Amino acid sequence: MAFKLEIGQYFEADSPIHALDARVKFCCAFAAMIALFCAATPAQLAAGAAFSVGVVAASRVPVGRVATSVKPLVFFLTFLSLFNLIFVQTGNELLVAGPVRITDGGVWAAILYSVRFGLALMVGSLILLTTTPTELSDGFDAMLAPLARLGLPAHEIAMVFSLMLRFVPTLADEASAILDAQAMRGGGFDEGGPVRRVRAIVPVIVALLAGGLRHADGLSRALDARCYEGGEGRTHLREQRLCACDAVAVAATVAFIAAMVALG
Repeated sequence: MAFKLEIGQYFEADSPIHALDARVKFCCAFAAMIALFCAATPAQLAAGAAFSVGVVAASRVPVGRVATSVKPLVFFLTFLSLFNLIFVQTGNELLVAGPVRITDGGVWAAILYSVRFGLALMVGSLILLTTTPTELSDGFDAMLAPLARLGLPAHEIAMVFSLMLRFVPTLADEASAILDAQAMRGGGFDEGGPVRRVRAIVPVIVALLAGGLRHADGLSRALDARCYEGGEGRTHLREQRLCACDAVAVAATVAFIAAMVALG
């Protein structure tokens, strides 16, 4: 049973988005996602869609790779649309079928919440698609550095974040091996009712959890053997510096937010 993980994997390309500083990507993406979540009119949705499509085009990431990042939440978006379509009862009636009553307010709510959530997710996925794990951890570390003066273990938090990203492919490979081993032993995951399927997946989760704990113990022993004591006085191979393209990205994000406010 193949278990191919493509969500959030870095896609190498020569684009203006890839060249941005990781800190700028964090801040601009976060601000743009907030603006998208606040969209409430058709004009704002159109502006948000144009901005998101423009950012994806500038990143030179294939549309299929971006769609893969949204794919796991398609079921959630569909459920969200149906929930709003059925339970939002404002506006004029469009269809009545027994206890189900569809109104134009429900249709608009179904479109609004699903589209703006999907656009925000698409913009957020570009952070992982256009930034290497090392750049992500270094940028996260730099953003948390001022809080270290207040006693917050900024470097340790950034290191945990980096290790989390690096262990995702490892755990995915281990999950694939466990699924293959279970299938060879006759453990079918697509047979029987829901209860049987849940029971069949429990051993996989237990084995994956045990493997994760084993990896964590091995990593802690390796760090201890190397006398690792945090990031005090440590330097980076490539120091992060802001450039002209970062200023352009900030200006474009500010212009987008101003346009969303004006259209609202």
